Amino acid sequence: MKKAARPKSEYFWQDLLVARAIHSAKPVKHVDIGSRVDGFVAHVASFRAIEVFDVRPINATVPGVVFRQADLMNPTSLPTTDGGGYCDSLSCLHAIEHFGLGRYGDPVNPQGYQRGIANMAQLLQPGGTFYLSTPIGQERVEFNANWVFDPRSIVRCTEAAGMTLQKLIVITPAMGPREVDIDGVALADLALPHYQLGLFTFTKTKR
Repeated sequence: MKKAARPKSEYFWQDLLVARAIHSAKPVKHVDIGSRVDGFVAHVASFRAIEVFDVRPINATVPGVVFRQADLMNPTSLPTTDGGGYCDSLSCLHAIEHFGLGRYGDPVNPQGYQRGIANMAQLLQPGGTFYLSTPIGQERVEFNANWVFDPRSIVRCTEAAGMTLQKLIVITPAMGPREVDIDGVALADLALPHYQLGLFTFTKTKR
C-alpha cells in the first residue's frame, strides 16, 4: 500500500489549527479579517456562525457566514464599539502581510499593518482571543506581494494595541507545525530564517 502523503501546506495547517481552537473555545461571536473563504472560513462555518470583514467585495451567499466589506486600516468603516469591543474572538490568517501594499485594492500605506492591528484590537473585547498568522523571518517587503515580519515587530505592535502573546506556532513544509518558546531569545532566532509562517495567539488585556 502506498504511504499517504503528509500535508505540507501552511494554509492547511493554519486553517485546521485555528478552526479547532475556535471549536474548543466556543466564543460568543467570532469575526474573521481577510482569511481564505474556501479554507478557514468554510471550516468554521461548518460548525458555527462567522462574520467576515474584507476590503474586497464579496457577493457570495454562504450558510453561516455574514460578509461585511470593510477597510481595516480605516476605522470609520468598522462597527462602533465605544471601547467595549465588538467580538470576543478574532482571526486574521495570512492577510495582515498585505495591508497597505495596494495588492487588493487597499490604499498604499507604509503603516498599513500597524493601523490594521490597532483597529482589530478595538474590535476585540477585553479578555478576547486574537489568532494571527503571517510570514516571519528576515523582515522585508516583497513589493507589492507581502511583508515578511521579524516576529518581534508583530509582538511590539500587538502589545501597543493592548494584546499579550500567549502562544506561537511556527509552520514549515518540512516540519509542519511546532510550538516554540516566546521569550526574547527565541523570537530573535525566528528573525534569522528567510521565511516561515508564524501562527500567533494573543489575549486582549487592555482597552
